[in-house]
Amino acid sequence: MSKLAGIFSMAALLSACAVGPDYQPPEPVQLEQFAHDQATTEAAGSAQERNEQQFWQGFADPLLADLIKQTMADNQSLQAALARYQEAEALLRGSRRDQLPSVTAGANVAGQRLAEVERTQPGQERVELYQAGVALSWELDLFGRLRRATEASEAQLQAAGADQQTLQVALAGQMASSYFQLRGLQQQLRVAEENISLQQASLDIVSARLEAGRGTLFDQVRARAQLDATRAEIPQIKADIGAAMHRIGVLTGQTPTALVSLLEVPANLPDSRPSIAAGSPGDVLRRRPDIQAAERRLAAANARIGIATADLFPRFTLGALLGSLAGTGSDLFTGGAQTGRVALGIDWSFLDRAMVQARIDAADARYAELLADYRQTVLLALEETETWLLRYQQSHERTALLQSATDAATQAVEQARDRYDQGFIGYFELLAAEQELTAMRDNLVQSQTAMVLAMVNVYRALAGAPGAPS
Repeated sequence: MSKLAGIFSMAALLSACAVGPDYQPPEPVQLEQFAHDQATTEAAGSAQERNEQQFWQGFADPLLADLIKQTMADNQSLQAALARYQEAEALLRGSRRDQLPSVTAGANVAGQRLAEVERTQPGQERVELYQAGVALSWELDLFGRLRRATEASEAQLQAAGADQQTLQVALAGQMASSYFQLRGLQQQLRVAEENISLQQASLDIVSARLEAGRGTLFDQVRARAQLDATRAEIPQIKADIGAAMHRIGVLTGQTPTALVSLLEVPANLPDSRPSIAAGSPGDVLRRRPDIQAAERRLAAANARIGIATADLFPRFTLGALLGSLAGTGSDLFTGGAQTGRVALGIDWSFLDRAMVQARIDAADARYAELLADYRQTVLLALEETETWLLRYQQSHERTALLQSATDAATQAVEQARDRYDQGFIGYFELLAAEQELTAMRDNLVQSQTAMVLAMVNVYRALAGAPGAPS
């Protein structure tokens, strides 16, 4: 027992030793502010107080908020991400358990027919052996192999959690984008129908003038061609509307057509929008879960260098057996049948050092790869944020100009129709004015949709509403 106590004492003294490099997080990016953050700083103070749910409520659309909530609960990709997290959690429990002694219980019985030369007494033709006991096995983690494995599992679990958060942000953004695209398409359909009414009225005027002998067949044909061309846009818009509704259904974890009856009722794009303040680049980078996941995978790779390095040193395993051994089953667990054994095993692959070094080199290369991936993830995050802040800013200006142009084009058509009816201009001038108005209306709706989608993409780039719990 004194030798066993000495082994345990040695293990305790060396337990703080773990070979391989200790992890040092990468240096953060030093940027003061985003170049285009002024696009979203209205009510910045209140934006910092918003949480995730309040951000979506800022659009004043309860249906959108309900759809996002349902997506977070039932989306199948999120269910898969949850399963991956649970898998990583189970692997971590296994890694932690590897650091503790393992205890197994077993029993066996064996029989053997003896040859004459094996018999030790007359009539001994067969012997039987009964055995039962408890075995203990414990790898003495003197050089930190198992502790590094636990470090790697902990980092992988944290990366899986960050992946899940990344997917939540992405799916919320996808749902909002699909929903706003649907509403934008429904407005496009309404505009196309209004254009059809406008052009039908023009065709009626041209036909009436032709019947009165004041118009030409050429004007009537051109008016009908313009009307049919606008009508031809309707099927494509309706197909796009159906596709958007199907996407929303699947995002909520349902069949593509499950929400058609709910969504086919037209609604406008939101008039109100939540305020967003990007904050400093450092805030964004700390908040983005995809960067957190990349950093945690880097930490896991660093720990695996230690796992590979530990193979340069001997591996000690302490084993013990306490049981009973007897020639008959009735003699098991009697005083004379007690047996026990304590052993210290040493496994050292120093003779295959080249192979061990190859695994260390591979672990070093994997760390270098993930470090580059981490740095690229940071750069892409900064690029994405800058780009969408800029697009959001420019979409405001474009929408305002298109609104002004549409108002002017509407007045121009009204004046052109009066002048055409009075015979001051030909149908060519009226047709040109109507074509300009048709294009302006369509462009305005598309710009309004793009402006809302740009805000959603700002939300995604910022990894959720600023001020939301991370």
